[in-house]
Amino acid sequence: MEVPLGSGPRQGGGGRGATRSTSSGRTTRASAIPWARFSAWLECVCVVTFDLELGQALELVYPRDFQLTDKEKSSICYLSFPDSHSGCLGDTQFSFRMRQCGGQRSLWHGDDRPYNNKAPLALQREPAHYLGYVYFRQVKDSSMRRGYFQKSLVLVSRLPFVRLFQSLLSLIAPEYFEKLAPCLEAVCNEIDQWPAPVPGQTLNLPIMGVVIQVRIPSRVDKLESNPPKQCDQENLLPAPVVLTSVHELDLFRCFRPVLTHVQTLWELMLLGEPLVVLAPSPDVSSELVLALTSCLQPLKFCCDFRPYFTIHDSEFKELTTRTQAPPNVVLGVTNPFFIKTLQHWPHVLRIGEPKMSGDLPKQVKLKKPSRLKTLDTKPGLYTSYTAHLHRDRALLKRLLKGVQKKRPWDTQSALLRRHFLELTQSFIIPLEHYMASLMPLQKSITPWKSPPQICPFRQDDFLRSLEHAGPQLTCILKGDWLGLYRRFFKSPNFDGWYRQRHKEMAQKLEALHLEAISEYRGLDEGQVGGGSGGPSPETSGKTGAGTGPPAPCEGGDTTPGPAVHRYSYWLPAQGSPSSPVPSLGQGRLVWSWGPKSAKLSLHQPWAPTSASVPSQNHLCPSSKHDIWDDSLVPDCWGTLGWHCLAPSWAPPALHSWRWAWASSPC
Repeated sequence: MEVPLGSGPRQGGGGRGATRSTSSGRTTRASAIPWARFSAWLECVCVVTFDLELGQALELVYPRDFQLTDKEKSSICYLSFPDSHSGCLGDTQFSFRMRQCGGQRSLWHGDDRPYNNKAPLALQREPAHYLGYVYFRQVKDSSMRRGYFQKSLVLVSRLPFVRLFQSLLSLIAPEYFEKLAPCLEAVCNEIDQWPAPVPGQTLNLPIMGVVIQVRIPSRVDKLESNPPKQCDQENLLPAPVVLTSVHELDLFRCFRPVLTHVQTLWELMLLGEPLVVLAPSPDVSSELVLALTSCLQPLKFCCDFRPYFTIHDSEFKELTTRTQAPPNVVLGVTNPFFIKTLQHWPHVLRIGEPKMSGDLPKQVKLKKPSRLKTLDTKPGLYTSYTAHLHRDRALLKRLLKGVQKKRPWDTQSALLRRHFLELTQSFIIPLEHYMASLMPLQKSITPWKSPPQICPFRQDDFLRSLEHAGPQLTCILKGDWLGLYRRFFKSPNFDGWYRQRHKEMAQKLEALHLEAISEYRGLDEGQVGGGSGGPSPETSGKTGAGTGPPAPCEGGDTTPGPAVHRYSYWLPAQGSPSSPVPSLGQGRLVWSWGPKSAKLSLHQPWAPTSASVPSQNHLCPSSKHDIWDDSLVPDCWGTLGWHCLAPSWAPPALHSWRWAWASSPC
């Protein structure tokens, strides 16, 4: 999407170049872009109303010049209203997830990496999807031609902060429905004053006379962290409303109808199986889908998911086609028509009407998919899948006991969350241990070789390691763990986990290699005796000094001279000016460097077979005791790249040789 320079909230202050500043000036530059702070939290705010002639229609987008494609506008309109059969009277909150069209259009998006590098994987900004948080109101109104007031306020973001944005909507929406556009503009201006979300920081977010205090989770946080401490409250009037989490849902409320099958549902999520969640309303479907995808933490759910999906969605045909296998996606729907459309899907979860009483609702039953044929299908989990692990009956007893004792739902949710966390950790720890064993030993990382390769992941080797280091060490559940791992290897979640871990290990290897190079890297030329041919103070006038860099880890047995600078130094020349000789002793060549090649000789006298001067791309002949390693990358100081220097041969009129380490290729 092209937006004219100088007009619009995304451009400001010099156009595209304004966001390409250095780290020191990034904050100053970003603050000069109109709506920059707003864009750190939200893409836009939309108002969707019902038009008698057009149906759902986009009434307002704010900031006003934020551009959406026609397909995105259509998707937002349909996803912001419940299906007609849902009968949602009053106020309803739910969420949806839709694909972006036309690629990245906001210049502010260039700053995603600083946030994503510190945020947990599950809370990173969505790169290709929009998340919509909806507050829908439907009430009787005799002044309306249809007899009802129907309107939705939608926050569109790329941050998965469902709890924060739902809390925000509960403050904004009722006020907006009374005062309309002026209220919305004032709210957006307040959000534009918020500090940017920084993982690990506790932020105070003022909105409509209320201060919401939140802590943005960080990747280094412990998974079971305490609620954020209320900081600086003595200076805040009124006292802040503290949100214990920006993203965590009430798991117990979401899973109440399916508590007896949480083990099976966890396995389906782990394996990335296609699943349809048919619920009576969009709030039930969206919360259950989000709860299902969150139960794998700290493992990231790498499949597609749609908390609320309609038959009008632009991807309806793509996701419901029968010409290919069902995609790895979790769909939350409310229209019973999907039962007929998605009969070929392997797993369908039908949820009944929620009960508001404190008693545990009737649990859905496992049923065969062949019984999923009629539109009046009863609630149940329709699947032929057999769980690999046994049911945790102790957990069910604790939860049922909590219901009987009227235990707070927050406590019940904490029990469920802890169960999922321990289960996922027990499953993933053996994988992490095996993956760590594929990392090359640190002693094999040397500055004179390219970084070693990470060993390949061999599934058979990993499965054999489970016998003595498997999940049975940390989990009491019994079952076919090997079968579960075999199926996991074929899932998108394993592919995503492995790619992320391999990327992190490769970055660690590169960092260790650079660290090894820096330990042997020379000081600035001014610190080693100048750069115009004279010997350095450390080696000047000392016969035999300067026998080479520190000994390599393999292939050599050299001993550096005591007076040689350990990083970068000169070798003083000896002999007549017409035929100088480096002080290397009795014809023993210890080190020799040249551009993009290097020669390391053992402690054997070297006898050249020719006395020609070598060029950059030519190495002198060597004896069978020499070791050649083309992976070394030396400094490109000088243009001739001298090799094979020995008392029996030397280039004419050269009084000293410069030896140096390099940190980058020529």
